[in-house]
Amino acid sequence: MRYFNSNGVSIAYIDVPPHEGQGDPILLIHGFASNHAVNWVNTLWVKTLTREGYRVIALDNRGHGESEKLYDPEAYHSYRMAEDARRLLDHLDIERADVMGYSMGARITAHMALASPERMRSALLGGLGIHLIDGVGLPLGIADAMEVRSLDDLTDPMQRMFRAFAEQTGSDLKALAACIRGSRQALTKEEVASITLPTLVAVGTNDDVAGSGPGLVKFLPNATALDIPGRDHNLAVGDKVHKQGVLDFLAKRP
Repeated sequence: MRYFNSNGVSIAYIDVPPHEGQGDPILLIHGFASNHAVNWVNTLWVKTLTREGYRVIALDNRGHGESEKLYDPEAYHSYRMAEDARRLLDHLDIERADVMGYSMGARITAHMALASPERMRSALLGGLGIHLIDGVGLPLGIADAMEVRSLDDLTDPMQRMFRAFAEQTGSDLKALAACIRGSRQALTKEEVASITLPTLVAVGTNDDVAGSGPGLVKFLPNATALDIPGRDHNLAVGDKVHKQGVLDFLAKRP
């Protein structure tokens, strides 16, 4: 792991060169309660992209993984986390990169596309569809689930799923509760329509968290929808259809 200072917050990241040559950089932004390893290394995304000639940069979002833990919900505004991503490009002297996020990471990617479009070659939104507009992320009950004494105190299936995942990833539960409470920013239809970057929206057909991918694409002027057949929110991220769709998209974008 490497680290850099993002306006006073220590952010951990990896920077993996392509197998051959000096390929285009792609920045990967993971989802809630995950980290760069769970979201991108263990699912073989890093291996897949470097094998295809891309330089892969992946960070641990603030409050996650080996990055600094913060406990004020305001520290987790989506634009603040998008600034971490942009500052990482600054730190590495990368002028422009493709940026791919999953779930909360896709929400961060969309905010980055509004705030710093000049730093992006494309936006790849995985695990997030129309809920970018008509939703504010995971239910607030997920924050409550991080604060109960144990998993045994929960009965709601979604609360249990995310608490179990957070424990599995060794996460700081207090920081995750603050993150859920602070990163609840939707975009308006007008804001989404102003994102003119080449965009891929990839959602599993069984995903009950993301909302419709094609539904979001209708508001994006330069976007393509990718359905990931038979996959839910958790399984879609590493699916082979997802990987091939991303590689095809990257090969065709300017």
